[in-house]
Amino acid sequence: MLQREFNTLQYFRPHEFACHCGECGSTGLEMDYLFLVKLDQLRKHLGRPMQITSGYRCSAYNEKISTTGPNGPHTTGRAADVLIKGPEAFHMMQQCTLGGWMTGIGLNQKGPMAKRFIHLDDLVAPGHPRPRVWTY
Repeated sequence: MLQREFNTLQYFRPHEFACHCGECGSTGLEMDYLFLVKLDQLRKHLGRPMQITSGYRCSAYNEKISTTGPNGPHTTGRAADVLIKGPEAFHMMQQCTLGGWMTGIGLNQKGPMAKRFIHLDDLVAPGHPRPRVWTY
């Protein structure tokens, strides 16, 4: 993705989506533009900030931290995790499914409040039913 495409987004900036490995040189521009447009529209619809805790992940980092291995949703630039908890998480999940913005929604609502999140993606996976909701 080009920086000028990112500039069309109202709420997000590239650095919010950069890989956290510290080795691959990610800038966040690896994200899929159409996915980010959906995320930007969702943010506008919800009327509340969305703190991104994980966006793009290089294959090596994703394999290290995720059960999806080197080819998980985050490696495509079409997935993001948003820090959110409690009723706000339920509301976001509800809006994502009703609005058709996302096809994959994963909820982690246990443990410390500062580590609770919702995973959002817009993948279409042949042989795997979508939309899909799961918990961690």
